[in-house]
Amino acid sequence: MTAPTALWVTSPVIDCEPAPAPIGQPCPTPSGPALHRAREHARPHRPALREAPPPRAAVTFAEAALLQIIEVIDRRRPVAQLRPLMPPALIDRVLVRARAPRTGSATLHRVRVRAVHTGADEPTAAEVFASFSRSGRVHAIAARIERHGEAWRMVALQIG
Repeated sequence: MTAPTALWVTSPVIDCEPAPAPIGQPCPTPSGPALHRAREHARPHRPALREAPPPRAAVTFAEAALLQIIEVIDRRRPVAQLRPLMPPALIDRVLVRARAPRTGSATLHRVRVRAVHTGADEPTAAEVFASFSRSGRVHAIAARIERHGEAWRMVALQIG
């Protein structure tokens, strides 16, 4: 039994481009009404959504935790100091980064915290975004922190 053969047919493509204007001839100037007419596809104006600011305790925790993580990666801080901040799986992720050879120490630049889940009173979770530099290169780090009782704890971490 033979496999059916496909028959491919092609046809020329029609050129839909307008003829080029001669070089040196200026483009026609649009008329005044054409410049000032309302856009047909304009979106209606929507006010910007106002997010609730993250709790100050979350911002303080995020900045301190990221600084400690970078210092552990640079071998300037013992890894045992990360235990109260995050679960063992995340500590292992930091240790893997710490084993790589380093050519300089890192500097934390910007830290942004965004509340993502609101409990009854104030947010109980937040996303953290930061940048740091090492040896002239800029890297990113992202995390998720959640409140456990009265303290904040890191539950997810991505180091770039």
